[in-house]
Amino acid sequence: MSQTGGVREVKSAARTVELLEVLAARGDRPARLQELADELQVPRSSMYALLQTLISRGWVRTDVTGSLYGIGIHALLTGTTYLDSDPRVRVVRPYLDEASQALGETIHMGRLDGRDVAYLATRESHEYLRTISRVGRRLPAHAGALGKALLAERPDDDLPEGPYRALTPNSRTTRDSLTADLAEVRARGYSIDREEAVLGIVGFGFALRYDHPAQDAISCSVPVARLSARHEERIVAVLREIRAKIESTAPGGGGSVHWRR
Repeated sequence: MSQTGGVREVKSAARTVELLEVLAARGDRPARLQELADELQVPRSSMYALLQTLISRGWVRTDVTGSLYGIGIHALLTGTTYLDSDPRVRVVRPYLDEASQALGETIHMGRLDGRDVAYLATRESHEYLRTISRVGRRLPAHAGALGKALLAERPDDDLPEGPYRALTPNSRTTRDSLTADLAEVRARGYSIDREEAVLGIVGFGFALRYDHPAQDAISCSVPVARLSARHEERIVAVLREIRAKIESTAPGGGGSVHWRR
């Protein structure tokens, strides 16, 4: 049995979390009972009982036939509480507004979560609106500007061997190509994602160094069609200034709680 901090993992709790993560990862694709039992390798009867418990508490929902399952509304309520209670997110939000107004582009804040980056806040461009908000979603750290800015704050020895998942034909899928890119990020002071996560979109990312190593970053996403050399220079200058403002005002020391994540 796996252990955390010297304490044995509670199997039922771990299974519950794994189930919720599987349902969340499926997005708008509901799952059937047998699919979930097979994926988590648990008996069908045990999975059914767990699902019914979570349905009664609002963590899982089912369709009118009772045969399809998806993530429930309580997952949203808990996620919203995380965002509202995080002191760094509260500090960063107004600066995302400032950057978005100055540049007219989409601005993000993300946090490293294992090998992914979780989006914590976004200010959408009025010129390029996504149909689905990225807040609460994840992206592989090797593929986007947020993630690469944060990976560059860490030793290359921490990188997995690969190969890495390709999100577009431009994604870096080998450890050698990623380490070479991260060396450029360190020398430049910020990351660039040239259609590596989404075709047609270029991103610029800056790590927020109020933690060591940095856990959070901000980025600007721009459609290729609107990106000129002059606009790129403007984006970098504005984000560099915004980062300095955030780092000078972000909670540190005092009585604030320093969460591990």
